[in-house]
Amino acid sequence: MSAPIDIFVHSHALCESEQVGPGTRIWAFAHVMNGAVVGRDCNIGDHAFLEGGARLGDRVTIKNQVMVWDGVEIGDDVFVGPGACFTNDLFPRSQRMPLPAVADRYRQRQGWMALTRVENGASLGARCVILAGATIGAYAIVAAGAVVTDDVPPHALFAGVPAKRLGWVCRCGLRLTRVQTAVWRCPQCGETFHEGPAGLVIADT
Repeated sequence: MSAPIDIFVHSHALCESEQVGPGTRIWAFAHVMNGAVVGRDCNIGDHAFLEGGARLGDRVTIKNQVMVWDGVEIGDDVFVGPGACFTNDLFPRSQRMPLPAVADRYRQRQGWMALTRVENGASLGARCVILAGATIGAYAIVAAGAVVTDDVPPHALFAGVPAKRLGWVCRCGLRLTRVQTAVWRCPQCGETFHEGPAGLVIADT
């Protein structure tokens, strides 16, 4: 496609989608397929790949070599670090395999696809892998190299293989410090959180 004047597409990038928001920049050798939806003011780094059906909100940063497949939905203000990879099929087989059971499963999208969501403000570290069907909660951080096999609660810090919770993080990104039982505070911005059965809730000010 020829990019509108308020969208930058590098001369060595391939953007086939007409659903790209104003202010978005798509850099060299990135490929945005037809059917991908990209919000406004996003930055898509070199060699990134967005498959048709992928959806990005506003102000998303996609660093170099990130792969975002059909069935992945990314909210606003999300950071996806270099080389991070999503998946969308928990039991993949080549769709070209001459086996009737495989052909039947891949005949319709709902037969194999597991939807994945990254909620607003979350950050995914370099080379992490997000397995299909996981939800990454708002403002969570997934560490570099982690393999996420299950849901990540909002504000959680997850690391390891498989990834586990190591602590909590603030909206500003810093790790929280426990100040009382079930009370956490950010040493940088001072925001305070209460920990309950459902995770963290910002304290009333």
